[in-house]
Parts: sequence; C-alpha cells; structure tokens
Amino acid sequence: MLEKVLRVFVVALLAIIGGIAMHIASPFLTALISTEVLKSELGLFKMTAAHLIFLLLGIAAGAAIGYNTSPYFASKLQRFSVWVEGQLNKMPLHDVIAGLIGLAIGLIIANLLGIAFSKIPVVGDYIPGIFSIVFGYLGIHIVIRKQKELGDLIGKLPRFFKETSQHLEQSRNDKKIKGAGLDAIKEIASSQIPCKLLDTSVIIDGRIADICRTGFIDGKLLIPVFVLEELQHIADMSDSLKRVRGRRGLDILQQLQNEFGSQVEIVNHDFDDITEVDSKLVELGQLTGGKIITNDYNLNKVAELRGVSVLNINELSNAIKPVAIPGESMRVQIVREGKEQGQGVAYLEDGTMIVVENGRRYINENITVEVTSALQTAAGRMIFAKPVV
Repeated sequence: MLEKVLRVFVVALLAIIGGIAMHIASPFLTALISTEVLKSELGLFKMTAAHLIFLLLGIAAGAAIGYNTSPYFASKLQRFSVWVEGQLNKMPLHDVIAGLIGLAIGLIIANLLGIAFSKIPVVGDYIPGIFSIVFGYLGIHIVIRKQKELGDLIGKLPRFFKETSQHLEQSRNDKKIKGAGLDAIKEIASSQIPCKLLDTSVIIDGRIADICRTGFIDGKLLIPVFVLEELQHIADMSDSLKRVRGRRGLDILQQLQNEFGSQVEIVNHDFDDITEVDSKLVELGQLTGGKIITNDYNLNKVAELRGVSVLNINELSNAIKPVAIPGESMRVQIVREGKEQGQGVAYLEDGTMIVVENGRRYINENITVEVTSALQTAAGRMIFAKPVV
C-alpha cells in the first residue's frame, strides 16, 4: 500500500514539474509557430491554445516519466521513510515533541528574518529558504538539548505569575494598612490617653503580662507591626532556641490580647526608610509621645538620648527586690564556688546573687550568713555576706 502511494506521489510530482517547465518554455515555443489559430487567446483559461497544448504536453510527459521512474524513486523513498521511522523509534517521545516544537520555533524565526532580507537584489529570493534550513535545524537541536531547562521554566511560570499577583496585592494592602496606621498614630498623639510601646525583647521576656495583671500599667499597650514581624521571623528560625523564644513572644501577645482586649492595639505603621527595629521603635515613640517598655539596656540609652521616655522592667525588678541591710542575717544554700578563692555563691528566691566569703567549704549546704554589703549594678543587685560561725 505504501509503495502505491509513493508511486502516485512521484507521478503527480513529476507531472507538476513537467507542466511548470512547459509553462515557462511556452512563450519561446509559441514564437516558433506560424499558425495564427494556435496563437489566439482562449477566454476560458486566459491563455493561447498553443500555451494550453504545451502545458498539457508537459504534464503528460512528466507523468509518463514519473510512471516509468516511480518504482525506483518509490523504493528509495520507502527506504528513507523506514530509516526515519527507525530513528524516531529510537528517540523518546518527549525528544520527538521537543524537536517538533523547536522546528516550529525555528521556522517562525526564519520566516520573520526572511521577510526582512528578501528585498536584497539577486540573492533575496533564496535567503528565506536558507534561513528555514538553518534556523529549523538550530531550533530542533537547541530545544532537544535544553528541553529539561525549558520544562522547568515553563513549570515555574504559573507560580511566578501567582507570586507576582500576590506581591502586587500585598503591596496594595500594605499601602492601605500604612495609611490607616498613620491615621491611628495621629489620633493617639492628639489624645490624652497615655500609651506604652512594647519592644521585641520585653515581649519575649514575658514578665510584661504579669506586670499588666497587677494594674500598675495604665493606658494603651501599642505593638508596632514591625515588632510583630520580627517576632514571627524569630519564630520561623532554624535555631531551636530562637524559635522557642519567638513562639513564646507570640503566645505572650495572644495572652495580652485575650485578657486586656481593647487596651492592646496593633499599630500598622512602618518606616520604610529605616532598617533597624529599635530605631523604628524610637521614631514611633517620638510620633505618638508614648513610652517604650523594654529590658534592652542599649535601646534604653538611645531612646533617652532622643528624648523618648523608657520604662525598663529590669530596673523595676531591681527596685522591688527586698533591701539587704549590712548586719542582717539570712538562711541560704551555697550552690557553687565563686570567682575568687574560697568564695561560695547562693541565690535568693528572686534571683539575687549572694557572694559568701569563705563559703566554698559549705557547697550544697544550708547555712546562716550575715550581710556585709550590697552592690547595685545595671545587671541587678549583688549581696556580699560571710558565714555566721
């Protein structure tokens, strides 16, 4: 069946070639004829009778040559088709599809370039054909070689468009949030309601929740959105210790919102031109006129230098610790040795460290000591004592 189809194809192709050849040669052949009847134009075909006769002769001659030579050409074409089929069978299906896609891309590029170069004199008519061969081959070769990378790229396009749309939507939402946050800040600044700004460290510390329950803090508790984002960033860290601290901070915030409701407010205003969270917090303190609650010593100093009031819970903790008067006696347990030779170290229930002179010998024992002096430092209170013999 395939051989018959190929033979018909060869005969038809050569018949067309013969007709085209005689069509081209007919003006020269017609000039050799002296009969005027054959030179008269036929209205049906808009050509002369001689022209039509030569065209039919060319088709007949081409068909005759094709019929006689078709067995040879058919066998060659059949072998070629078998070879092509064998090569395609060796190739994976995805390579075949990639090759067809590459061929289509190459031919499209060749056609676009061919139109631009086709107006060149003499060679312009041949350039599109050359471009089709070159770019068709390059398209097949490149797409087959790079099909994995192209597949990955095409696979990422939906996610890319999705992330881009989400980013644009988030940007629009951020603009709305920042505008609303700025209005809220102006309202807070203009009101007489005292407000307190919580920084990241004091939220993670957790004691702020206990202090709020005592009722010693009045007014609104403001949690800036950049502090909330920093807490979330810490909670998502790979370091387990930092991750636990971040999640603890988020839990403390949730407790504050559940217990104090409207007294706790999220401020959705950010400062895009400032990168440091502490600097943003000080700037927000200046805008609102509120006080910053922190246990960060450095933030404490920077805020004071910029005229922002600070409430340091470490200072509060030290202030409410019981006063140790020299000469006072107390019962303590020596838990470890001190830095100096012979010293022992004990702790009160509130964490105050007691350095006991010559207390090393009493490690893991409960003894009575007498306070000799007390030292107040930025880190807390330290008591010095000696054993009561």
